[in-house]
Amino acid sequence: MEDLTSSSAKDVKTQRTQRNHKRIFALFALFALFALNAVSAEAAALDKLKAFVEGTKSGKADFIQTVVSKSGRKPQNAAGSMMFSRPGKFRWTYDTPYYQLIVGDGERLWVYDRDLNQVSTKKLSAALAGSPAALLAGDNALEKNFDLKEGSTVDGIEWVDAQPKNQDAGFQFLRIGFAGDTLRTMELTDSFGQVTTIAFEKFERNPQLPAILFRFTPPKGADILGE
Repeated sequence: MEDLTSSSAKDVKTQRTQRNHKRIFALFALFALFALNAVSAEAAALDKLKAFVEGTKSGKADFIQTVVSKSGRKPQNAAGSMMFSRPGKFRWTYDTPYYQLIVGDGERLWVYDRDLNQVSTKKLSAALAGSPAALLAGDNALEKNFDLKEGSTVDGIEWVDAQPKNQDAGFQFLRIGFAGDTLRTMELTDSFGQVTTIAFEKFERNPQLPAILFRFTPPKGADILGE
């Protein structure tokens, strides 16, 4: 009979791996917006998206993330901070419900789970393949890969609705919300009807961010998985 302690540990790793995949997917969707260059648009919220993408070379913010399943089960909540530097570099830190660090150094993606003392890594290009973040390749990529339209305005938030043209994208649509000229929130609905909402606080555009923030060295003794 399998040792119950061992089985429990495996269950924890499996659950965390599933949550990690969801977090990384949502992160890539967001990072795609930061990394792209130009978006042609006519309406107000679309113009704000264009101005934000063109004028934001780096940024940092605190965030609160909520994941709601289609079944209406109790939402999964997480919180932390993020920062990015275009092109290709980002640092996403989850402080609750447990510590996790996701770093893109321009060449590789690193995911560190401190409680499990485990690091997952792969080439950044391979990690982005098939995800919304694959759109970071060039000019007008967002418009080429998404059908964009002006969304509604609710409680002072102006929304841009983005639906992927590729039916194999793995998600149904993306919504980007602005309050004034500030990116305030993002909503991602996946193919299973699960909605991930990321609300940003204290967003700062174009701060000076030391290059060392986007480097990662696996801790001594950590299990390293991946390429």
